[in-house]
Amino acid sequence: LIYDSFAQYLVTEKGYDEDLLILAPDSLDFCCKGLVLDIEEGNFVKLAEDGTVLRASHGTKSMTFEEILEIYGRREWKHFNTVSGMVSRTAKYYLYDNYFDLPGALLCARVVDSLDQHDGQKKYDFWKDMVAAIQHNYKISAFKENCGTYFPEVKNHPDKYLQRCPESVKKWLKQLKNAGKILLLITSSHSDYCRLLCEHVLGNDFEEYFDILITNALKPGFFSHTPNQRPFRTLENDEEQEALLSLDKPGWYSQGNSVQLFDLLKKMTGKLDPKVVYFGDSMHSDIFPARHYSNWETVFILEELLGDKVTVPAKAESEPLEKKGKYEGDQLKAPYFVSKQWGSFFMDRVPGLENAEETLVHTWSCKCISTYSTIAIPSLEAIADLPLDYRFTRFSSNSSATAGYYPSPPRALLPNEESVTMK
Repeated sequence: LIYDSFAQYLVTEKGYDEDLLILAPDSLDFCCKGLVLDIEEGNFVKLAEDGTVLRASHGTKSMTFEEILEIYGRREWKHFNTVSGMVSRTAKYYLYDNYFDLPGALLCARVVDSLDQHDGQKKYDFWKDMVAAIQHNYKISAFKENCGTYFPEVKNHPDKYLQRCPESVKKWLKQLKNAGKILLLITSSHSDYCRLLCEHVLGNDFEEYFDILITNALKPGFFSHTPNQRPFRTLENDEEQEALLSLDKPGWYSQGNSVQLFDLLKKMTGKLDPKVVYFGDSMHSDIFPARHYSNWETVFILEELLGDKVTVPAKAESEPLEKKGKYEGDQLKAPYFVSKQWGSFFMDRVPGLENAEETLVHTWSCKCISTYSTIAIPSLEAIADLPLDYRFTRFSSNSSATAGYYPSPPRALLPNEESVTMK
């Protein structure tokens, strides 16, 4: 749906090739979190922790190791300094670090293929059209106005796109609240879309789970901006009202900043330095800014950890084919598979020069996890049944780069002997 909503706009409003509307089922293999689009070159790159390029593609077409060496060498990628400082968005590159953005990566890659076919371009300037497509589908008024492809479709068929929250997680949220914790929901979605999602996912009483709801939070700016730059606003009928000078009581707010939120938490807890644990699934918008600017504890929701589980029951193998259908839902579908084109999110192999052995290196995405997250989990469900006083091992607790993964590190990060025994 996300792919279609952008593609429809490019084709109907901006005159792009209609072939973009047709999506081959296996083309989603291109989508891999942690890719960076080098906008002017039309290239996607997967970076190692030292900033060198591990894999790359021009449009959707993978580059050979020789091509990568010729274009990028074995030196730090030219924008690595800004991307690794999580400098937000520039006109030079775009970091694809969450599943909501990711279908756009495939579309951009196919746009490059299409432009090459027709014009043989050297520098690309389709990005402004992509931004317009995003704006058209997701601007703050789009839900209300029913504009774009995305919101109308989710409104009409919520069951097709949304999964209900597991009972264990709802119970866990209630336990936290009953234990005297203050629960916050902070989302960059506007209040109308947030309400649709939460009613569907948690139920009509979703507001009772949270003390404070903040929508249109415009992360990562929520963490990096000052109160004057980004004041809180109240809402009436999903319309933002005048700016508030301070945040005085729990409730539902729009925009805002973490400084004034923290002041309110001090007041509510009666503590000088209340501890905040923030759960998020985007390194760029959630985990990095919450740690870097607010020094909050961060729990990274990392679906890639699910990709380690082999979920097809063993006995399925011996059954006749017509019976196998019932297991199809168990097989790893996107986004939990490892992309054939891009390989593991965590590690990759670098061929040795002049007959040297190939080496295994961590990806830059993997390095960010141990640097900025307190722990990483595959889903809230993975921890919902644990006692509230369970003590997790943190990433920083020792020098191990795998300490903070719960319930276990990704197989790609284990020494070979261990991964063999796990199979």
